[in-house]
Amino acid sequence: MFFALHAVHLTADFPNHSPWMDWAKYTDEGWYGDAAIRYFLRGNWYVSGDFNPAVALPVWPLLEAIVFSIFGVSLATARGLAIGVFGGILLVTYLLLRRMRQASLVPAVAVLLLAVSPFIYAFSRLAILEPLLILLTLLGLYAGSFVRPAATGRTRWLPAIALGIILPLMVLTKTTAVFLLPAIFWMVFAQSEYNWREALRFALPAGVTAAAIWGGYFLLFVRPYYLADYRYLFSANQYTSFNKEPLWKVIANTFRDGMWMGRASYFLVAIALGAVVLTHRKAWRNPLYVSLLLWVGGYFFFLAYHNNLQPRYYLVIAVPLTILLAISLTLLSEDRAMVRGAAAAALTIVAVLHAAETVHYVRNPEYTYLNAARRIRSLIDADPRGNHLVLSISGSNLALMTGLPAICDDFGTMALDQRVAAYKPGWFITWNLVEDDKMDALAPLYKLTRVAEYPALDDPERNLLIVYRLDPKAATPAPTKKKTRRRPQFMATSLRDGEAKVSLDDE
Repeated sequence: MFFALHAVHLTADFPNHSPWMDWAKYTDEGWYGDAAIRYFLRGNWYVSGDFNPAVALPVWPLLEAIVFSIFGVSLATARGLAIGVFGGILLVTYLLLRRMRQASLVPAVAVLLLAVSPFIYAFSRLAILEPLLILLTLLGLYAGSFVRPAATGRTRWLPAIALGIILPLMVLTKTTAVFLLPAIFWMVFAQSEYNWREALRFALPAGVTAAAIWGGYFLLFVRPYYLADYRYLFSANQYTSFNKEPLWKVIANTFRDGMWMGRASYFLVAIALGAVVLTHRKAWRNPLYVSLLLWVGGYFFFLAYHNNLQPRYYLVIAVPLTILLAISLTLLSEDRAMVRGAAAAALTIVAVLHAAETVHYVRNPEYTYLNAARRIRSLIDADPRGNHLVLSISGSNLALMTGLPAICDDFGTMALDQRVAAYKPGWFITWNLVEDDKMDALAPLYKLTRVAEYPALDDPERNLLIVYRLDPKAATPAPTKKKTRRRPQFMATSLRDGEAKVSLDDE
């Protein structure tokens, strides 16, 4: 039932006044699906000089292109795909836990906790990259669980082939997938009976296949045509790293912000993990348990290294932590009835609290962003000039919601003033104020005429969409040079050695 609730009010705002202030709700649904959006709205997936993340991250826009070709370009279609991905997460979680022979109730408990989580509800409904990365990682663990040293023929090589396909898909979905690869390798190692030689017999073919797929994509597609866009995606993220603050503070903040997944569940999973580590050595012989710990540890390392602690990044950690919680409480309740009762009570309390919060968000939808976007579309359609091109950091989201063509005012391989001069947008849409660098790029070419403003979403820094019409300035004629009269030149004469000599006084 709670999975079905994810699809209710599909185009509503990300929950306003929630504990999770994440700028992804303003931009990311458009940015990372922009290639598919542009292809169907403008006939070309690529806009030279603009932000083109699909060059490095093509998997999600390709999936969106498939559903857009069937259902059309819309926010509902994109989010419907995201809901389908979340359904895949629940299904693979259940199958993986069943395959790894967890206690009979663990798969159902894990799926229930994932489905009722308000944090997962809020972010899994967005058409962003993280849910797909989670699904592919779970599929990687599931494929790795089929490794058997004694297997022969197709049964032996199918897991390696599957991993060889899944691994590059992970990296081409979100490059931070490299921090999750140790978790998958551990599953292969453990299923190879902890024998390095046997593990490498599976891992090497999978690695070669993965390298061939990724390398072929890079060498045949990216390097010859789009290398600048590929490099730009990484250079745009270089402003964050753990050396900006004291290391202890970065680590403390990274673990503290894990409470975004829910204080009760975060503390409960911390206690349960600690108790299992101290009292149940057999947990270390559980391949899935250790793989999930490596998943969490690897992504925590990325979060600390990147030091840009946005709530959506913790979605990649919340899912394995939730699964670990279900396994840990089951392990702890095996020995004593009292512990079993306490674990059941704790799970019930967490599930009820989370379910109540999720139901609250479902029952109180708001549509401020979508309504603002539609009013902007009506305003631009009514303008007689006919120039619909929008310049905005949220332009791709507006394109997804309304079909308006847009370019980004913040990211792009071309400098903003050059981009503006090249594409000549008719409208500039910003949140709350015009930043200095935007004004510097626009002012030489346009007069900004403020024509409308629409409240949307809840961030105090971004809760008002302001629409400016860009009126081209008249071209300033080049200054004409005045003709100067030639200055008279006077001649000087001299008589030297019996000869008259003449010279100009300006020589």
